[in-house]
Amino acid sequence: MEPKHFIDTQDFTKQELLDLIELIRLIKSADKQGATPRLLPDASLAMLFEEPSTRTRISFEVGIVELGGHALYLKPGEIHLGVRESLADTAKVISRYVDVIMARTLKHETMLGLAEHATVPVINGLTDYNHPTQVVCDVFTMMEHMQPGKKLEDLKVTFVGDATNVLSSLMLICTKLGMHFTHAAPVKYQAPRQWLDWAEENCRESGGTVRVTDDPIDAVKDADFIYTDLWWWVGQEAEIPERRAAFMPKYQVNRDLLSRAPAHCKFMHCLPASRGVEATDEVMDSAQSVIYDQAENRLHTEKGLLVWLVYPRLQRPGDAFKKEQEETVLKFLAGMK
Repeated sequence: MEPKHFIDTQDFTKQELLDLIELIRLIKSADKQGATPRLLPDASLAMLFEEPSTRTRISFEVGIVELGGHALYLKPGEIHLGVRESLADTAKVISRYVDVIMARTLKHETMLGLAEHATVPVINGLTDYNHPTQVVCDVFTMMEHMQPGKKLEDLKVTFVGDATNVLSSLMLICTKLGMHFTHAAPVKYQAPRQWLDWAEENCRESGGTVRVTDDPIDAVKDADFIYTDLWWWVGQEAEIPERRAAFMPKYQVNRDLLSRAPAHCKFMHCLPASRGVEATDEVMDSAQSVIYDQAENRLHTEKGLLVWLVYPRLQRPGDAFKKEQEETVLKFLAGMK
């Protein structure tokens, strides 16, 4: 079976994404009742990290174990990832050992190379371009917290902040699903034209909308969800003073900005956060904040993704056949004495 990778939500239809989210809901429901189905017995997950992460590592490692499998944490320096061995060779070799690969890479090109050469599913745990596992979790969280009577296609989501890898992914999945998405940022830090072109194409198919503005107050006035993220990423440390000056205080999600949104509006952040920078403690710890529900849902999302990608590929021999194989090996071992 050719592997199905999870690299970009753009690779999937609206219905496929909704099916995945429903699978996540079912697995979370089972988990909350202490009955997580062990659908991936003895499955192995290789976790490749070029950058550390709290939520990504823990959610995938706990997730595969609770589904009946096990994980290998492979941090920088422990394996050849395009260093002293080609990326293609690394991908092909790891594929012979495990059932699925999750990678968190600094460059999107590395992720694409892994997926091109791996013979097992590859899951994108984050690159410099996108973070698809996070935004599937985000939409699932929105569905849990949206007002009664509203449909997914009714939701208005406003992202306040830099054009990060989370922004690209959130803009694309929301527009793919027919939601209404706004990005508020200084002109210099707004979503690039290519991302908007993709989002607008999604909207033509889904009925959603996308817009970009430099006015955060106007951006949040009808928002069901306000989302923010860090204002700088790996490699942008030298730009911190300039970026802070560009965003602060106009684009900080504080009590004043949140008060400009409807009373039912919820606050979201993928974490980690620079508290007191892109968002204040007062907002992050408020009753309108769902950041910890969002963080928890990474676990349920990873479980859903692992089942979605790996379960159809697993061999499931019957007990009689397994017993036959065991007896064959035991008979050989007995003859060696």
